[in-house]
Amino acid sequence: MKIVEVVDIKKTFDNKMAVDGVSFEVKKGEIFGLLGPNGAGKSTLTGILSCLLAPTSGDASIDNKSVVGNPMGVKKILGVIPQDIALYPTLTARENLYFWGRMYDLSAVEARARAEDLLKMVGLTDRADELIDTYSGGMKRRINIAAGLLHRPKVLLMDEPTVGIDPQSRNHILETVKTLNNQGLTVIYTSHYMEEVEFLCDRIAIMDQGKIIAQGTQDELRQVVGSDDVIRINVVGATEDTVAELTQIPLVSKASLKENEIDVLSKKGRSVLADVVAKLNEREVKINSVEIQEPDLEVVFLHLTGKNLRD
Repeated sequence: MKIVEVVDIKKTFDNKMAVDGVSFEVKKGEIFGLLGPNGAGKSTLTGILSCLLAPTSGDASIDNKSVVGNPMGVKKILGVIPQDIALYPTLTARENLYFWGRMYDLSAVEARARAEDLLKMVGLTDRADELIDTYSGGMKRRINIAAGLLHRPKVLLMDEPTVGIDPQSRNHILETVKTLNNQGLTVIYTSHYMEEVEFLCDRIAIMDQGKIIAQGTQDELRQVVGSDDVIRINVVGATEDTVAELTQIPLVSKASLKENEIDVLSKKGRSVLADVVAKLNEREVKINSVEIQEPDLEVVFLHLTGKNLRD
């Protein structure tokens, strides 16, 4: 049963298309991932779904409430975790949650009770009376999540909630999302981190340049690559020119470089491995490790666009 439906959403800014005909559905009780690089249009789309931006055309509904025709109805049932911290820095965490609870029209008693429950959930009860201004980035993110849950939303929209935080806080947030979903909450989760989406999401839509270029379960998306093998090589000293030369090797379909890692796609990975290694040796690229893997979402994006899912 679907709880979110997005139909042909388009959004332009100064004649530039930021979101270009996006459509998808989210089933009740699932975690739906929007995966794409920075600038793909994810945040613009979440702005439309949260009724902060009006679409140029198209519409979306959340629990049968239109973001165009009934934005106040949508806001009452949607929890939003924005990319930017939406807290008052000179208030404590407890004061912030109480304030936002009252803004959601909770009674004073209920706002205090919800604040205490959510402080416990995000693991910050012992720091609740400290100013947000003194919090680390990860702690602020956790209170940001708590604020979006005060009114018990039917759908939680999370826009890049782990950007710029420490690994411990990131893991805490991911586990919190899993727990909330296990309790029945529907989540739309946007990220440019492939491993987060792979860990969390039941179904995924991959966005690039304002469009959804593929969507489905992880297994369905991996089938886009077909029978290609992935040769993943950890290297030192590789350049984009070196990678371009790898694509000239027969049976190599695509190759990419991200930091110190080269991904090579080939329908016969083991057959071309010797030629790939020889080419890297010829270019005096140091090889630290080589493995042949099944395709992941990074490789799916490379296959579809010819480029990396960049940070």
